[in-house]
Amino acid sequence: MSKRVAVIGGGAAGATLVSELLARRTPRPLHLDWYTGSAHPFARGVAYGTSSERHLLNVRAAAMGLSAAKPQGFLDYAQGIDAKVAGADFLPRRLYGDYVESEVRRAIDDARLRGHVVNLVPVAVDAVVPDAGGVDIFVGEASSRVDRAVLCVGSLPPRQIPGVDPAAIAHGNYVVDPWSYLAGAQESDEPREVMLIGMGLTAVDVLLDLASLWPNARFTAISRHGHTPEVHPVKAAAPADSGAELVEEMREEPAARAWMQHIREAAGQGEDWRPVIDSLRPHTQALWHELPMEERARFLRHARWAWERARHRMPPQVAASVDALEHNGRLTRMRGRLRHVTLRPDGRLDVDLHLIDGADGMRVADLVVQTVGLNTDVQRGDHPLLRQLCDNGHVRADVLGLGLDADTTFGVLDAAGNTSTHLFAMGTLLRGLLWETTAMPEIRQQARLLADRLIS
Repeated sequence: MSKRVAVIGGGAAGATLVSELLARRTPRPLHLDWYTGSAHPFARGVAYGTSSERHLLNVRAAAMGLSAAKPQGFLDYAQGIDAKVAGADFLPRRLYGDYVESEVRRAIDDARLRGHVVNLVPVAVDAVVPDAGGVDIFVGEASSRVDRAVLCVGSLPPRQIPGVDPAAIAHGNYVVDPWSYLAGAQESDEPREVMLIGMGLTAVDVLLDLASLWPNARFTAISRHGHTPEVHPVKAAAPADSGAELVEEMREEPAARAWMQHIREAAGQGEDWRPVIDSLRPHTQALWHELPMEERARFLRHARWAWERARHRMPPQVAASVDALEHNGRLTRMRGRLRHVTLRPDGRLDVDLHLIDGADGMRVADLVVQTVGLNTDVQRGDHPLLRQLCDNGHVRADVLGLGLDADTTFGVLDAAGNTSTHLFAMGTLLRGLLWETTAMPEIRQQARLLADRLIS
């Protein structure tokens, strides 16, 4: 009898796990059901589903292989298209989506030739019910039984931030989901005032696309600290050392304030602070695991913005484009927060801001786009499947709103705190457990470990 596994989620995390599972040599055929949802084409998700050439990876090509066994697989693929591509290049995310899709299709074809059964199910799963012997998967009136299932649903649908008039959303001038909006945006010479709420990598993508499509638009971006992400160096630089001394200092004093002080001191000892941050990458998940819950909460309140700005950086050419928009007067950055957005009779928006300098600001915008980053709050999210799992006690939300509770085997915890041996999660849903779990180098490591466990 073959082992039956279900992978739920059609994005890059699901594709990585499927590829790892099908690469294994198993004593019995594997029966794999991959529920890709409405993702078309599958294997890309939000991150790699973009068609814009302006949306670049923020990891160099040489580190973006799909498989842990072939970390340079993407570079080989890109060089097969253009021999001038270098390992240090930041390439379009669209191209990476092409690569992931081609790799997983090849893996599926090869697996079928070896006797594995692979079902691509292009529908959303309505309910998942784990028990002591396996997992039942429900789609409409149909159900199927599997030995193990993995939730790879990625980030949750964006949630509207407080203070927004529902009429503004209904009118279409306040955008909650920037990716859906960009997919349908058209070229226009019409002058317009656009406001971005948030200033991270999502805001940068939205800014570059709309600035190109709308050459007469002006942009205002507001965030708590008023900074765009930091920038990668033009040339790749390996960490000066292993970071072992810094890691040991952080382990000896597991507190958010102490950590940030140690990092600042280490960064100040060299000409470039970025290799210090990069040296922590192999250790970040273990350090996060050792950080007490109250210190994790303190980190999220006070240091999260600084960490993400330094850790998730822009490619140099992207930063140059943002700088040019600011230099030419098309982009204004502000420090503050949104208080209210209301719809005017003429269809424009009144935007009430509280600025950090103590002043209050009222702006009029033709369009406001919410670009506040990932939504991982399962408890307050609108994802139907995760809502069903939470309501029925099969999973429980991370106490800090960072996805699902799970243990180090990636088995999810139920409402009573018991670890499931049949239902697992990976990717963005594990931010509470791992913190850094959204980039491909971390995703492929999870996929390798989880594939070994699923077929053991």
